[in-house]
Amino acid sequence: MTDAASLLRHGTAQIVPDAGLEAKLALGRPLRVKLGIDPSRPDLTLGHTVVLRLLRRFQEAGHVAVLIVGDFTARIGDPSGRSDTRPMLSADEVGANARSYFDQAGKVIDVGRAEIRGNAEWGAEMPMAELLRLASSATVAQMLEREDFRARYHAGRPISVVEFLYPLFQGYDSVAVEADIELGGTDQTFNLLMGREVQRAFGLEPQVVMTMPLLEGLDGVRKMSKSLDNYVALTDPPGEMFGKLMSIPDDLIVRYELLCTDLGDQGRVAEGLADGTLHPNAEKRRMAAAIVDMYHGAGAGAAAEAGFDTVHKQRELPSDVPDVSVPAGVFRRGDDAGWVVHVPALLEALGLVASRSEARRLQAQGGVRRDGEQERREDVGIPGEPPGDLVGSIWQVGRRRFARVAGTTAAS
Repeated sequence: MTDAASLLRHGTAQIVPDAGLEAKLALGRPLRVKLGIDPSRPDLTLGHTVVLRLLRRFQEAGHVAVLIVGDFTARIGDPSGRSDTRPMLSADEVGANARSYFDQAGKVIDVGRAEIRGNAEWGAEMPMAELLRLASSATVAQMLEREDFRARYHAGRPISVVEFLYPLFQGYDSVAVEADIELGGTDQTFNLLMGREVQRAFGLEPQVVMTMPLLEGLDGVRKMSKSLDNYVALTDPPGEMFGKLMSIPDDLIVRYELLCTDLGDQGRVAEGLADGTLHPNAEKRRMAAAIVDMYHGAGAGAAAEAGFDTVHKQRELPSDVPDVSVPAGVFRRGDDAGWVVHVPALLEALGLVASRSEARRLQAQGGVRRDGEQERREDVGIPGEPPGDLVGSIWQVGRRRFARVAGTTAAS
């Protein structure tokens, strides 16, 4: 195996065919390496970077990154891993999500050097004869080999014919851009392999499929996902990113270093953690600081670590608690004609939670503090006119989110 092939194989879950990467590299020309982008969500997590980092390695080796924005297939919705039909997106939603994707993906790959295509270019006006040719490249039996389709079929849940077309349209993308290699997570294996079948049906040399493992989230069990609230977002502030990474289970340290960093030496780290010569907390700090540096610049990791220690080790408040003015609408008259603050509304206005329902859940779990003391009440009385004694109070959600009430705004 060449050094180039060894570098590109690093961390991969599967390569199909096994010797295909070496055969493609032997062509002696820049390879066209395809990555399909699902614009159904506008935000990226550390889990998304696992495949993006492999694409960056191809770029650094002189190959062409071909990013396919699913501005046509998003109207169908990728059924991978779904137990029901995914809603179609509008063109405006797709465009906004794609722009957000590229802004964040630019932290990992050189978007400026990538070839960016939208599959509406060839999919939206596909002639009927071409569509029939595409549909004939796979059988219903092949489609039902997919675990999610098979499960829905046996459970009697609907599967639209349009959903059957999704893997075929994704495969046709590989025809349209003449992909040599396609990258994806292991949850995309079926779709990527279908691309080989579609290319073969259209007389092209089949692409090599390279999949990367799915990154477990902060809970250490399930795939990292915003919907599961077990994620590290690329847009997280340095302190929050560091704190989240410090919360991962110790048995994921080596995996995070392998898939999310350039630290190397995972064998030495695994051995040291196993025999006790490396302390998990110290290694986790090294890993977390390296990741924060990657997405926020050199030195950001050390600063985030110092802030983490201020809050969690020295039991002090961070020095950069933001001052936030809140709308008057978080206050209302109580039963005794005095004023009360609705805590879920206050936390939402302070930017500490995404919704009032999230605030209620965190309060019930004991995860909300006012000036260091737990606050489980939804409505809290205040003396005098709003904001009363709330001015200067510091509210904390979880371990890493803080805000100080500066006053009120005129907005309701």
